[in-house]
Amino acid sequence: LCLFRPAGSPYQSAIEVLESHPEKKFYNVSKLGGGKYDTLPYSIRVLFESSVRNCDGFLVKETDAMNILDWKIKQNHVEVPFCPARVVLQDFTGIPAMVDFAAMREAVRNAGGDPVKVNPACPTDLTVDHSLQIDFSKCAIQNAPNPGGGEQKPLARLSPLKPPLRKPPPCRGHGGCRGSCGAGEAGRSSGPFSSQIENTPILCPFHLQPVPEPETVLKNQEMEFGRNRERLQFFKWSSKVFENISIIPPETGTAHQVNLEYLSRVVFDVKDFLHPDSVVGTDSHTTMVNGLGILGWGVGGIETEAVMLGMPLTLTLPEVVGCELTGTVSPFATSIDIVLSITKHLRQADVAGKFVEFFGSGVSQLSVADRTTIANMCPEYGAILSFFPVDNVTLKHLKHAGFDKAKLEVTEAYLKSVKLFRNYESSSREPEYSQVVQVSLSSIIPYVSGPKRSQDRVAVNNMKSDFQACLNEKSGVKGFQIAAEKQNDIVPVQYEGNEYKLSHGCVVIAAVISCTNNCNPSVMLAAGLLAKKAVEAGLMVKPYIRTSLSPGGGMVTHYLSSSGVLPYFSKLGFEVVGYGCSTCVGNTAPLPEAIRNAIKQGDIIACGVLSGTKNFEGRLCDCVRANYLASPPLVVAYAIAGTVRIDFDTEPLGTGFNGRSIYLRDIWPTRQELHAVEEECVISSMFKELKEKVEKGNKRWNLLEAPESTLFPWDLKSTYIRCPSFFDKLAKEAVPPQAVENAHVLLFLGDSVTTDHISPAGSIARSSAAAKYLTSKGLTPREFNSYGARRGNDAVMTRGTFANIKLLNKFIGKPAPKTIHFPSGQTLDVFEAAELYQKEGIPVIILAGKKYGLGSSRDWAAKGPFLLGVKAVLAESYEKVHRSQLIGIGIAPLQFRPGENPSTLGLTGREQFSILFPPDLSPRMMLDIKTSTGKIFSVIALFENNMEITLYKNGGSLNFVAQRFL
Repeated sequence: LCLFRPAGSPYQSAIEVLESHPEKKFYNVSKLGGGKYDTLPYSIRVLFESSVRNCDGFLVKETDAMNILDWKIKQNHVEVPFCPARVVLQDFTGIPAMVDFAAMREAVRNAGGDPVKVNPACPTDLTVDHSLQIDFSKCAIQNAPNPGGGEQKPLARLSPLKPPLRKPPPCRGHGGCRGSCGAGEAGRSSGPFSSQIENTPILCPFHLQPVPEPETVLKNQEMEFGRNRERLQFFKWSSKVFENISIIPPETGTAHQVNLEYLSRVVFDVKDFLHPDSVVGTDSHTTMVNGLGILGWGVGGIETEAVMLGMPLTLTLPEVVGCELTGTVSPFATSIDIVLSITKHLRQADVAGKFVEFFGSGVSQLSVADRTTIANMCPEYGAILSFFPVDNVTLKHLKHAGFDKAKLEVTEAYLKSVKLFRNYESSSREPEYSQVVQVSLSSIIPYVSGPKRSQDRVAVNNMKSDFQACLNEKSGVKGFQIAAEKQNDIVPVQYEGNEYKLSHGCVVIAAVISCTNNCNPSVMLAAGLLAKKAVEAGLMVKPYIRTSLSPGGGMVTHYLSSSGVLPYFSKLGFEVVGYGCSTCVGNTAPLPEAIRNAIKQGDIIACGVLSGTKNFEGRLCDCVRANYLASPPLVVAYAIAGTVRIDFDTEPLGTGFNGRSIYLRDIWPTRQELHAVEEECVISSMFKELKEKVEKGNKRWNLLEAPESTLFPWDLKSTYIRCPSFFDKLAKEAVPPQAVENAHVLLFLGDSVTTDHISPAGSIARSSAAAKYLTSKGLTPREFNSYGARRGNDAVMTRGTFANIKLLNKFIGKPAPKTIHFPSGQTLDVFEAAELYQKEGIPVIILAGKKYGLGSSRDWAAKGPFLLGVKAVLAESYEKVHRSQLIGIGIAPLQFRPGENPSTLGLTGREQFSILFPPDLSPRMMLDIKTSTGKIFSVIALFENNMEITLYKNGGSLNFVAQRFL
């Protein structure tokens, strides 16, 4: 943090030594402020410690620390700085951050500064986990014919399903698995990155011997390295030249898993000085670490870059909602059910922009796995974070996770010294909260969520009737408005020589994804045991359903393999496809053409079911309109049923051996079964394996060559990495905000416009502006990759801004990435219209409704509009993170006054708008907007503090920081 602040803190007298380990020092913040500290929520205590430790009178002042100590009366009224202990990036958001750092070095050099000084000041870890796409699924290992001849027997007869104690000889092939289990060279990859992947072996389902990797994983990983070579080389260059940054290579695991199980410290020990672990990250699942008692949340890429360069985050001192958990969890409810139930309660309690902190007798019944799964979903109910203070359950988990005994002793002693350790057996009173929400764990029953939003819960026993209601309801957040006479339509389809019948509610995508459940093996094991029982009973999944199993990392494959359930997953079609974000972000293989055609021909409301966290309409596939989030075992159950129009209590999943009807209750694993398997298979060796994998890397990554020059050697022909233009006007002094005169409206949008609508992360449509650009560079459609993978190329990302096929622009009247260029009256792609406006020197703005920028944090949702020439967004309300990102890039967020919107003001969006920013701009100042029709109305300049105004005046946070190097 030396870039901004002088050394020394006014709180030096608060430094003490740890009684049990006198070589360790720390700020004993529990002795500051009299009894006020003891009434603070635990999460606020972490903020207070950070302010005391980083207090320098410049970026963090004594008044900031005192404001936090006076949280009870200052919440919601003051802004406070926060200096996280570390930063976590994933590659979709990490690559534009690192490209910006490389571009900043270039700009600083050009302006006469020293580019070597441009480095992250805050420890930063970047996990390459978003580049995987499912190019291959259901490989030969699953669809192989009967290898032994004679009558095909159910896999249930193949037992026991445990790895042999001694290492058997490698599989030599037998015709059935066609060598795909690793027989000789047949199971090995080929090409420039040929090597065996160092993951835990799984079992060949035909003769139960360990194999190196399934064919599917090898093929997908081969494709991943091949198509992303430029990006990976850039990452490796970054790891070599930038100080204070480490890169977690691909094929290791997702950011959620690595952050939780490898990067988490709980307590930092820097040169024998102790302080709490804390983190901000660009991954929406950063909040998962709060289940370990680590304060952390997701922010935008733009804010993260500023933190990386030593600036604190500024946040309104938040309200803290205490969530009291009582009762006992039902044996049939999984952690996913608990998450969905708590999501509903907290959404109803309006926790948006607040901290949530859990307490009560029910908390001690939840494992760390359950806690992290609950904490993971807090962005979906709008909270900044959901915090579980460290307790004995946490320490027990850390012991199993491989923390050494000495570190655990220091951790426990320090946390108890600063009163950050919660003891549920103690009689000490609970902290004071802004409000308390009570949730009875005993009342929770299995739920799914959908069909279009994660907050719309549906009890599993009401699923059939709820889907019927969705068919009847008008088009909207839940309805599909299907005419009554068409609701029972059936469309026959030929697939692989057999005829199937598709109808409303048919399941065509079923994805078991463990990225958000890595830390909770119980739900994945439940799915595996259910699959085992299903196969043993004679149940199968229809072959046209696009099934996939995407573990968050090799450790998940490890325990699924060692527990013996992986071959049963495979038998049902849930083949391991690789390690990384896949179906959730739209990286799923296309449906078979026959199925797509049948769905479109019959206007069928087809369904996807996945155990992820995102189910926005059209995200999985453009022809799959209903998407449900469900626990892994329910994903398998719905895949077997083939439809969501089923009552599991009264209707069978299907017909098993001997024509017997099999119900879900017949194959649902008991808690006792799960506990027995988890105890035997989920052991500390999994955490050790992850550590070794991170530190050793893999052969493809280790052999990858990358330059070592101080400045990145930009390749002008590259379609992945380009030097962006954000620093083209880098100057030493800030300039006053410029007036926006006679701006046209680029887009007139409604409510709940998501960051997916603004900057899609999935595939690049062949008719899009980005596709035209890539085609002009000589690429074929199969080489387009995805928007997420090309975030290091501003030319692609600018053309991809507002390119979502589900974008509803009121000027057009139907979903399409189009708008009207008013001077000419032409209907054009959004990029083409923006390009014309820029050539004509005409500024543009965006009109929007409520909750603009909803969804996962995405820096290009702000950078893209900025490069399109957008000067301001005028909306009824904003998602907090996205509003901050707009300011961080230099776009003014303006808000209609309460009760006003374009309709009440009589705006058509066809007017031109003029906005004057006064030199003395202040937080939440009222500004006048004048239209070309003569109408004048007032709006709120949605700057929350003076720091945000300073950033806006400097052209955004990146330019503000870059100026300090000159």
